[in-house]
Amino acid sequence: MSDPGLEFELGVLSLGNTAFEGKNSSYVLGLEPDATTTLIDTGVSIEETRRELRDGLDQYGLTFADIERILLTHHHADHAGLAGEIQAESGCRVFAHEADAPLIAHHPDAVAEESDRMRRVIDEWGMPDRKQEELLSFLDSTTDIRGEAPDVTALTEGRTVDLGSTVLEAVHMPGHAAGLVGYAFDGRDGEEVFSGDALLPYYTPNVGGADTRVEGSLEAYLETLVAIIDRGYTRAWPGHRGPIIDPSGRAADIVIHHRERTERVLSVLESGPATPWEVSAELFGSLSSIHILHGPGEAFAHLEHLEAADVVSKDGRSFERIDPDPDLDSLFPDVSNAL
Repeated sequence: MSDPGLEFELGVLSLGNTAFEGKNSSYVLGLEPDATTTLIDTGVSIEETRRELRDGLDQYGLTFADIERILLTHHHADHAGLAGEIQAESGCRVFAHEADAPLIAHHPDAVAEESDRMRRVIDEWGMPDRKQEELLSFLDSTTDIRGEAPDVTALTEGRTVDLGSTVLEAVHMPGHAAGLVGYAFDGRDGEEVFSGDALLPYYTPNVGGADTRVEGSLEAYLETLVAIIDRGYTRAWPGHRGPIIDPSGRAADIVIHHRERTERVLSVLESGPATPWEVSAELFGSLSSIHILHGPGEAFAHLEHLEAADVVSKDGRSFERIDPDPDLDSLFPDVSNAL
């Protein structure tokens, strides 16, 4: 699939994954003569996705060996898993934000630090031992989906990448991941962006559990959503599923979603103090696989946001409501102009 409405040719590849937010979207650019053949995100390192990616590239007369540059939106395996394998075949350069580059490169210190932090916080969230064991067993069973380790060149906010046919600008969009980066460019009707998992058309990207390295993850994500609205993109190309034709409106919807979820979190605490795990049980019910991490992580992100505003306090692993009548509107940006 390509988009005829752009000034340059854009190939959209739909790829299967394991258990994430619907099919991954990978994008191939630089298809014009003398342009740099560039792939944005690669999909997860499993045979089905590898085959789909090869078949998708074949529609444009390309193989892995023809890729000259890979731009990754973040470190999660369903976005970066095949980068090392493609680099091994093509010798291409792989770029990612500096916060995620060490994880994508499988740097031992970064991987160990992330694992240690995750194990520490799930205990702090009050996750029962049996669910910790279930989660760790699941994660251990999926290490192969990360694929081969590529050599990664670190990007920072504002870095531009010239493809020959267009220029992309790296836009830091933290929240879902510490190093999530979008790639903005001039479209036919205004500025557009490859948004990775910062903005998805149907799901609200997980915060808190998707990357436990992010301090104040909900606040960071709200700032990202406001920045998306302020920038006024005319279209977003997300990391899963199809394009978003009203990025500002979608960002505003997600802000409202989190405002409503915060109310639900507070309603759970009306019955007394609770751990993030106990709050997540009320919000999401029984959890399995990766959601054992994402559920309490999301609850914690909201509790952390409330704690910073002195609406709740923390004692040990539990959070207690201390403000009987908080002004929740003051904790969230006003996005009415984007609706």
